[in-house]
Amino acid sequence: MQPISKIVIIGATGMLGKPVTQELLTAGFKVTIVARDIEKAKLLFPAASVIEGDLHNKSSLIKAFTGQEAVYCNLNIPQSAKPHVWLPEREGLNNLLEAAHQTGIRCISLISSVVMNYQGMNGFQWWVFDVKQQAVRKIKQSGIPYLIFYPSTFMDNFLYTYRRGNNILLAGTSHAPMYYIAAEDYGKQVASAFKNYQGESKEYVVQGLEPYTADQAAKVFISNYTKANLHVLKAPLGLLKILGNFSLQIHYGVHIIEALNNYPEKFTAKVTWEELGRPTVTLKEFAEKHSH
Repeated sequence: MQPISKIVIIGATGMLGKPVTQELLTAGFKVTIVARDIEKAKLLFPAASVIEGDLHNKSSLIKAFTGQEAVYCNLNIPQSAKPHVWLPEREGLNNLLEAAHQTGIRCISLISSVVMNYQGMNGFQWWVFDVKQQAVRKIKQSGIPYLIFYPSTFMDNFLYTYRRGNNILLAGTSHAPMYYIAAEDYGKQVASAFKNYQGESKEYVVQGLEPYTADQAAKVFISNYTKANLHVLKAPLGLLKILGNFSLQIHYGVHIIEALNNYPEKFTAKVTWEELGRPTVTLKEFAEKHSH
C-alpha cells in the first residue's frame, strides 16, 4: 500500500488543531487546510495549502477532499449548543463522511475523548457524550479505514481554557487523577500514526507522563509558571449547577467538570507509546516553557 502523503485538516486553527497541523507539516506531509477564515489559516501556516470550506457545505468539502488521501478532523460541540441544533460532530460529520466517500478518501482521523467513557457511571448522563460516542460509531461504520485518538486532559487548558486573567478557574473536588498531556506531544503522535499507516484502522489512547488531580495539576502549573502571578479560584459545583439553569455555557461546564473530577482514568496508553512514541513534556516543563 502507498503511504499517506496528502492530508486535509478540518479544525486546524484551534488550540489542538494548531500543534497537530504544525507537526504534520514538520513531518513532511502535504497539508491542505479547510477553513472559513482563509487569511487566518494562511498566516498561521504559510507552508500549507488553504481552501475555503465549511462542514455545513458538502460541496465545499468535496472540492477540498478531491485529490487528497486522508482527512484529520478536530470537531467540537459549542458550549452554547442545545441538543437538537446543527452540530459539527453530528450533522457536520455526516457531510464529511459523504464527501469522503465521494472523493475516495483512504483514511479518516478523529480526535475524540477519554472522559466520555464516564457516561453511565454514577448515574451520569449527558447528551454531549452521546453525540461524541455516536461520532465514533459513525466513523467505524463508514467503511473507510480510520485513526481515532482518545486523549486525556491537555496541559494547554491552563493557558487557554482554565485561565481568566491571573486566575486558574476550578470547580468542585477533583477525585480522579488525569494523565495530562501537552498538545505538542499529541501532535507528534498523530504525525507518527500517519507515517506508520498501512491501511489498518487503529484506535489510540493519548495520555501524558504523570497523573494529577485538577488541584494537584494547578499547583504544579502555577508554581512553575513565572510569567504571571497566578492563583486558583475555585467555585462550588453545586452553585454552578444552579447558575447553569440560566446559562448554557455554565451548564456545559458543570457537566464536563463533573466528568473530569470523577472519571476513574487508568493508564492505558502503553500501545500508543510503543507505536507512536512516548510523550516527552512534563507539566512542570510545560509551565516553564510557556513562561518565556
